[in-house]
Amino acid sequence: MVLTTKDCDYLVIGGGSGGLASARRASKLYGAKTIIVEAKRLGGTCVNVGCVPKKVTWHAASIRETLKDAKNYGFSLEETKSFDWQSFVAKRSALVKRLNTIHEEHLKEDEVEYLHGVASFKDSQTVEVTLEGSLTRVLVKAKHILIAVGGRPSIPGDVEGSELGITSDGFFELERQPRKVAIVGAGYIAVELAGMFNALGTETHMFIRHDRFLRTFDPMIQEQLMAEYQRHGIVVHKQSSQAKVEDIGSGWKRLHYKDQDGEAADDFDCILWAIGRTTELGRLSLDVTNVKLDGKSRIKTDKYQNTNIEHIKAIGDGCDRGFELTPVAIAAGRRLADRLFGGDAQIDAHLEYDSIPSVVFSHPEIGSIGLTEPAARKQYGDSNIKVYNTKFNSLYYSVFDDREDAVPCSYKLICAGQDQKVVGLHIIGPGSSEMLQGFGVAIKMGATKADFDRCVAIHPTNAEELVTLK
Repeated sequence: MVLTTKDCDYLVIGGGSGGLASARRASKLYGAKTIIVEAKRLGGTCVNVGCVPKKVTWHAASIRETLKDAKNYGFSLEETKSFDWQSFVAKRSALVKRLNTIHEEHLKEDEVEYLHGVASFKDSQTVEVTLEGSLTRVLVKAKHILIAVGGRPSIPGDVEGSELGITSDGFFELERQPRKVAIVGAGYIAVELAGMFNALGTETHMFIRHDRFLRTFDPMIQEQLMAEYQRHGIVVHKQSSQAKVEDIGSGWKRLHYKDQDGEAADDFDCILWAIGRTTELGRLSLDVTNVKLDGKSRIKTDKYQNTNIEHIKAIGDGCDRGFELTPVAIAAGRRLADRLFGGDAQIDAHLEYDSIPSVVFSHPEIGSIGLTEPAARKQYGDSNIKVYNTKFNSLYYSVFDDREDAVPCSYKLICAGQDQKVVGLHIIGPGSSEMLQGFGVAIKMGATKADFDRCVAIHPTNAEELVTLK
């Protein structure tokens, strides 16, 4: 074994998007001597098995839906074969590989040293890195240490044979398209993957513990998405639990479960667990640092991403801020680098965790920012809340032969106080993801209903409905 030592200003443990953003900013803008450690591939969940490959798959599913719609606009299309899953997966994998290379090149350009290996604390100020594919171990001491290791999908520990299923990571490793899939979970990953599978022609079943998806979203969103998924043929098993999975041969598995209709069993060629994520903190030997964790084994932080140990910081899924979103980790990492190395002008730099826009790439898309209606009523009181709703069909569907094929849009604006400050905006329907970014800026700036009303509508668009609400 070869042992070397290094010193630096900033050690970032975790090469996901948040860690990369913080490391590059510290080195490029402020000249901090920076080292980043990553055990897997650069880019973390987002680039490799998350946002990027997921959105590309969502595009494929959306194109399939558009092909079905084309006849309503006078096109006569005949598919000569079904969706070429293998060809698409090869292109998607090539994209991910290219992005990994780009991230590594950016680190070199910004003079960030990259250690490809596994990190663990020896004490609160020293980290040992076991380099991948070698006998070399590196001891690193740093003035500031950022923990940005993210998380991994969970597998149920109380279901016999659960190892026969896959997680969202395994979704991107599927070499062929499943004919019949069981997705267990009701969060945004379950909802997104179910929509993609269904649109691409896989018989899709969802198993959820309660009666609705996306329990942290506004009730309007929950109700309409449930209606749309069932209308488009997704089989939803409500109030369900799983008892056992068994291998029945030829790639098929039998899932034994209980739902609102009682106990049953069904056969699937793919079972996918989408029941939440577990942090990657376990391998870091955090106990030697005395860093405090919360009740969910996440690192406790303040608004500046500080832990209880002065020189150790944390961002992303591994900390207790409550937003497991890649852009949140990126923004928090950049603000942290500004505060640590930007001098007096940046001494108060930190991410504000209120009014963070989020999108679910379901079918149809969902956009949400701010408080749900129940949360707003609880915070401000019923008498101080004014809610504006609209439900309509986009002009896109106006020439459809069968109006039943139209995907309705539902929008909700939640306003508080005498000035009717917009404290929540929730939209579901085509185009919601792109639409939300601009409205997110307005709401972050404190826009009121009067500000929305003063904005001239862009006609004909779906978005104009939000500035013409009555």
